[in-house]
Amino acid sequence: MKNVYDVIIIGGGVVGCAVARELARYRTKTLLLEKTNDICNGQSKANTAILHGGYDAKPGTLKAKFNVLGNAMFDRIHEELEVPVQWNTSLVVSFSKEGHPALERLLDQGIQNGCRGELRIIDEQELRRREPNVGSTACEALLVGSGGIVCPYELTEAYAENAAMNGAQFLRNAGVTNLRRLPNGHWQVISTVGTFETRAVVNAAGVYSDVFNNMVSERKVHIHPRRGEYYIVDKKYHNMFHAAMFQLPTKMGKGVLVAPTVDGTVLIGPTAEDIEDKEDKQTTAEGLAKALQEASRTWENIPTRAFITTFSGLRSTGDTGDFILGEPEDAPLFFNCCAVESPGLTSSPAIAKWISEQIAGKLELKENPDFNPIRKAIPKFREMTAAEREAAIAANPDFGKVVCRCETVTEAEIREAIRRPVGALDIDGIKRRTRAGMGRCQAGFCTPRTVEILAEELGISPLEVTKFGGGSRLLEGYLFEEGKNHA
Repeated sequence: MKNVYDVIIIGGGVVGCAVARELARYRTKTLLLEKTNDICNGQSKANTAILHGGYDAKPGTLKAKFNVLGNAMFDRIHEELEVPVQWNTSLVVSFSKEGHPALERLLDQGIQNGCRGELRIIDEQELRRREPNVGSTACEALLVGSGGIVCPYELTEAYAENAAMNGAQFLRNAGVTNLRRLPNGHWQVISTVGTFETRAVVNAAGVYSDVFNNMVSERKVHIHPRRGEYYIVDKKYHNMFHAAMFQLPTKMGKGVLVAPTVDGTVLIGPTAEDIEDKEDKQTTAEGLAKALQEASRTWENIPTRAFITTFSGLRSTGDTGDFILGEPEDAPLFFNCCAVESPGLTSSPAIAKWISEQIAGKLELKENPDFNPIRKAIPKFREMTAAEREAAIAANPDFGKVVCRCETVTEAEIREAIRRPVGALDIDGIKRRTRAGMGRCQAGFCTPRTVEILAEELGISPLEVTKFGGGSRLLEGYLFEEGKNHA
């Protein structure tokens, strides 16, 4: 009998992995194909890590609907998947009294969209009481009580791990090259690792989602990448701001923000630049200067010597200004998750639930009584008490071997990150799962040992270990050949 999947998901970002988890609630055979060496390797790894309250989207849009629905799901996600979530509020700051009407419009939009929690405009006195370090020209702000922060890559990894625990299959380095409808109504998915047949397809390919839609539908979609550039500030300044500090948004987005992260650093960015190249993630002198200039209204005298790294990410911006979800009229059982830019991270659980329900209804899937929603996070040595550390080392001596000094990441954590379902295959995969290499020295000290551990766990030569797959090998060869006398 031919091996036919119920659903194939294209793309291993936050939406694709969330869909894989939701589909695992049904008796279904699901395969996720990711073209790179790891999940969360594109748009999902490089964003502002904000849980948006839902005030910014135009009422009546899919963005408004799924933002608010998704925001309300994160307490449960935190409990089930042990993903760190902090409801630290958001503030949309106006630096001029002329901005008051715009704040009023955002307030009205938030009310229409059904934002949960506190939502009101606060005056300068309350703003400075809440955030004493805000810039001198700040005069009022919209307070969004349902604003929060989350780790985007830990969220994506948690979705994937839980999906795999419940039977979903994942193939990496599996780029999809073509799609076609078969006479029996199924879809043929042609990839770099083989050809598959499936009853339904989910297109969650980020900036490439238009490519796959346009292969199968006359209803064309155009995604133009929008690049955003960021700084990360050292943990020393984590307490400068409590809330995520936004500025009044423009047509290009929510503007440059200053926000604490769940991991203790501070994020500054993003800029917004429309580009053509779907792979152009470079940082630029112009873009970083713009981010710094705009952020300085919120945070005057930004300590530039405390920058530990810069990065950029691409948003999949569509022509409609809204998410493009569901089946095109001429491509049944092909489900789009296109143009999922901000607030896509916040919306991801709600989008996944809706898409999965649509698929389950069309395919007449039955509920999976064995579905287990619980995923335990990798224990974090840096967060343990002294007694917890002692117990952890007694149970597993590898907890006593600190590999990354900046982030206090142990060998036990790195090995578990590799061994887990959909585990790490490269240096960046370790970084996203454990934070080894994300600290002040940016992997200057921990990389050699991390390479050794990856080689041991994967059963490969250290020469084969890569930073992010493909040709990104870290080592070129041995200085001396083993076993020979070079005295």
